[in-house]
Amino acid sequence: MCAKRKEPFDYKNKQEFQEKLVEWIGDVLYDLLPEHGYEIRDEQIFTAFKIADAVCNKNIHLAEAGLGTGKTFAYLLSAIPYARFTGKPVVIACATTALQEQLAGSEGDIRTLSRLLGLEIDARMAKDPHQYICDVRVDENMEEIGAMSSEINEWLSNTLLGERSEIPHISDHEWKMMKWEEYMACDICSIRGFCKLVKAREQYRLTKDLLIVDHETFFHDLWTREERLANGLLPILPDYSAVIFDEGHKVLLPASMQAGQQINRDEIDTMISALEEIQGARASLASTITTIENATNSFFTQLQHSVIAGESTERVSIQRNDALLKAATTFRKTLDHLLLEMQIEQELYTDSLSPNQIQAYEGQIERAIWALDKFSRNQGSNIVSWVEQKDGSFWVVPRRIGDMLNKHLFQKKIPVVFTSATLSNKGDFDYFIRTLGLEDPSKSTIGSPFDLENQVVVYLPKTTNKIEHLVSLLKENGGRALVLTNSLHETKKIRKKLQGYHFPFEMIWEDIGERGYLVRKFKEEETSVLIGSNFWEGIDVPGDALNLLIIWELPLKVRDPLIEVQRKEAREQGLDPIIIVDYPEMVLKLKQGCGRLIRTEDDNGAIVILDPVIGTSWESYVMGALPSGARIEKNTGLLLSF
Repeated sequence: MCAKRKEPFDYKNKQEFQEKLVEWIGDVLYDLLPEHGYEIRDEQIFTAFKIADAVCNKNIHLAEAGLGTGKTFAYLLSAIPYARFTGKPVVIACATTALQEQLAGSEGDIRTLSRLLGLEIDARMAKDPHQYICDVRVDENMEEIGAMSSEINEWLSNTLLGERSEIPHISDHEWKMMKWEEYMACDICSIRGFCKLVKAREQYRLTKDLLIVDHETFFHDLWTREERLANGLLPILPDYSAVIFDEGHKVLLPASMQAGQQINRDEIDTMISALEEIQGARASLASTITTIENATNSFFTQLQHSVIAGESTERVSIQRNDALLKAATTFRKTLDHLLLEMQIEQELYTDSLSPNQIQAYEGQIERAIWALDKFSRNQGSNIVSWVEQKDGSFWVVPRRIGDMLNKHLFQKKIPVVFTSATLSNKGDFDYFIRTLGLEDPSKSTIGSPFDLENQVVVYLPKTTNKIEHLVSLLKENGGRALVLTNSLHETKKIRKKLQGYHFPFEMIWEDIGERGYLVRKFKEEETSVLIGSNFWEGIDVPGDALNLLIIWELPLKVRDPLIEVQRKEAREQGLDPIIIVDYPEMVLKLKQGCGRLIRTEDDNGAIVILDPVIGTSWESYVMGALPSGARIEKNTGLLLSF
């Protein structure tokens, strides 16, 4: 078998496929890629063979591979042949749209591998539906959209798929008026089957080799698949033979959110306003609208009074109390009544609302009723609830997401691979396994091939004044630093304390702009300093713009509802939640944060942790999270040497 053939395999059965797969991967990594200037990386080869074994044996596999390993090529070399062996595409689920593009875009890794192998690879992207316009919403908001720029209107006239990436300069406000939303009643839409989103889905349904999706889209399909099939509808994604989760440590949140429901105050208010405009509405409907308006105000007022004070994460936990439960019950009952009123004599309202709008509002009401019912039932023992900081929306999600994953995915007996640089603490995967409810997965872990001993020095100083220490570090290094905090609240406190200091470089704060814009600014202003709580992972700043990483505070006892429920379960089992949850969670986040510093084999720099480490109960956990092989300086002064 030759790696340069157009088709990689001829095979008769599973055993022969596995033998040829291993042989082919070896040919590619030992011979073909080095011929094109790629170095032989033992870490990449190890990971590739472990993933191949898991795929061929239909295992659930945890593949931890350090930065620079080349894990993307490692899993692609199994995914492509397995898709052809089974006759169904392999799904690769990415954490972000940017990572989808990095994989399947015109300059992405798949195109590169296709060129190197001389192999035609059919890879298509299935993006979040919110990335596409809804033709109906464009028509409904045409008056406002028409007042936008001529560029936007020209694009709307010519676009085939209506994807946001085609017009990247459009603002969030402008996009909100035209994008697809969950409440759209696609099943009864007047242009059902002919809209932009359906065209996009038709395009990726034909994928033969690789289907590149985001985590949200994957779980939206997973949780709705059986119901859609039962109702005679096509699932969101076509049938697939295996799943590979890139950045697999991040699946819990999107899996939970796609399994739950939210109640957004703005959307409820918009619906109420539209219903109030109905001409000739029956008196009972008008009365119900007034009642629902009062119930909405009461519920969201009580909700804000019930958030746990002092929390400053993106998701804020809720303190259940009698007043909130009473408001939730009243809200649910009025929504029930409103739904009934809307379903009576619907034809009376069609002059004011289209059938599509009526159906959309009914779906919105039904989802809100589901959330409120789950929240109120059984003292909330089966759900996790929170308030989203950015928009004040109320979320209710299932508590035991592992049970759902087992039922809908793991019991399918198809290969499922989780890849990431941060799945374990020194090879101990117990926390990740417990979080997702996995049963006896296969595991592999390998460090980074970078020369971290010579590229990274870690300082663990004793300090009595963190602000003075921070100022000295930044001035000594001439900026070029990333400062990581645990909350926007803490970031603002640092900003206030630094007001009397003057720096010869720009300070970029988390709250001054959108995350992507801030990161680009940080890269462009090479001596600048970026400070915030939202940069522990997912940012890539190689080169001279970043050679000092400062951990302002260790990510201990992160206040997140999904983590808090794990603490509660640990306590219920008589276990110490600090050991079982807090320390492992800190390790994963700290490993991600430290990974921001060294992005290429030419980078070098220092990591400084300003929280106490030496002599603490968490010392061994912190040491396990630091870059393997890095030089560690304990209780040192301010002089940086790297």
